[in-house]
Amino acid sequence: MLKYVYIAVGGALGSLARYGVGVLVSDRMGTKFPYGTFVINITACVIIGFSLAYLGRRTELSAGWRFLIPVGFVGAYSTFSTFEWETFSKLQAGEFFTSSLYVVLSIVLGLAAVWCGVMLARAVA
Repeated sequence: MLKYVYIAVGGALGSLARYGVGVLVSDRMGTKFPYGTFVINITACVIIGFSLAYLGRRTELSAGWRFLIPVGFVGAYSTFSTFEWETFSKLQAGEFFTSSLYVVLSIVLGLAAVWCGVMLARAVA
């Protein structure tokens, strides 16, 4: 039962962080390109890469951390469905270059961010 509390707390924190980061980035960089969602997706990749690699090596840590961070926090913070909707909307508006750039950068930098998170976890574990 406690795992659901960890997931709920992580989810609440993740959704608040998602909103805050999205607003902050969009306010500073505008909305011509979906910068807010892009930054959220890339940072979520770093967080999930780090947390799963780190927690996988630190078996003495409570399983609660696995529910709190990668399931709860990242599950609420990451915005893949929003990414898909924004890409679809850009395509519908005829903005093929912007949508293509968004998809390619999200995938390439997302994979690089996961790798960075794993390397960071290996360095500190």
